[in-house]
Amino acid sequence: MNRQIINDPKTGEKICRCFKRCGGCQLQESYAEQLTRKQEKAERMLSKFAKVRPIIAMDSPYYYRCKVQNVYGKGRGGELISGIFQSTGQKMVAVDDCMLEDRRAAPIVQTLKKLMHDLKIQPYDLRTGSGLLRHTLIRTSASTGEVMLVLVTASALLPAKKHLVSALQKAHPELTTIVQNICPDGLPLTLGERSITLAGKGYIEDILCGCRFRISPASFYQVNPVQTEKLYTYAVEAAGIRAGVSVIDAYCGTGTIGMICAKQGADVIGIELNRSACRDAAENAKRNQLENIRFCNEDAGKFLQRMAKEGERCDVLLMDPPRAGASPAFLRAAAEMKPERIVYVSCKIETLERDLKQLTQSGYRVTDIQPVDMFPHTTGIETVCVLEKKSPAQRPGKTQRK
Repeated sequence: MNRQIINDPKTGEKICRCFKRCGGCQLQESYAEQLTRKQEKAERMLSKFAKVRPIIAMDSPYYYRCKVQNVYGKGRGGELISGIFQSTGQKMVAVDDCMLEDRRAAPIVQTLKKLMHDLKIQPYDLRTGSGLLRHTLIRTSASTGEVMLVLVTASALLPAKKHLVSALQKAHPELTTIVQNICPDGLPLTLGERSITLAGKGYIEDILCGCRFRISPASFYQVNPVQTEKLYTYAVEAAGIRAGVSVIDAYCGTGTIGMICAKQGADVIGIELNRSACRDAAENAKRNQLENIRFCNEDAGKFLQRMAKEGERCDVLLMDPPRAGASPAFLRAAAEMKPERIVYVSCKIETLERDLKQLTQSGYRVTDIQPVDMFPHTTGIETVCVLEKKSPAQRPGKTQRK
């Protein structure tokens, strides 16, 4: 194995030799400098809304990713290589180890490459459409120790399937489940509609904030469990969750943050468009014996618009949209529902700034901004923003009585 990770002789911090070629990391500076850079950006973009709290750092900012994806190809000598696609395009960069990924992933990939060679399983070639293995997805749980390997193939035919699975599990007893996902076409690193469980139960489980969660191959789940615990704990406390509070959890994924609210006695409706994630969320509620939460497999914007039209209300709106942020229609519907508090969890500060402008023009004021370093060595900033409904005296055109 060609080791890419070395330690800086002066600082002791890790350095990746693939930094310029890969693009997975955007920052190659000391962790303290990274935090300063992110704090300054958060203040520059968000301080016009409210004071920005100091960013919550990660104690050990390495090997945190619990979701690892690898692509495969042929080297110049015809040997099997593994790596990632460059962030700027579809060119593959050979990478044998990564300082961001769970340490359990790289050895599994190395074993798989040897088995691919022995069993004559060819990597998929994007240019010609030939070959079988498109990519692999490895999901891990630090809390339960479970590990899932997903083999994403261009067709359902998988040579020597039983031998492959047996050899993988023998070499890696930590592999609790192996799944084959069939993806005949589509963009790189996407999953197909059909999955076949080859070993184990077809999913892994993780424990977060005292709740147990089922994670299937296609389910959204935060990639940094250590910082996610801090993020969700802060968000739930900021939302003022207590018994009897009504909560809508928009873009809920596998139900993580909504279930934490339900455990504290809130009545929760979770909204999620991804069918697989919604199924996992319903199963998660059962596993945690929570009867005060239900899930709707629907577009969050359309759901909120319908609720607003029907005159429905909630005390707290939790929203954790994708990087593109929320749609203007969703934000209008959110304002029409008039929740007392909106807690916005954002993974992209640029779209957060845009959405906060609309919400603050629609009767809300930002009362709290907490950045969290969920993605060390990248430019990404996760942020929790709390908004409260303005009183009539605080709204434009209104004057207080003297």
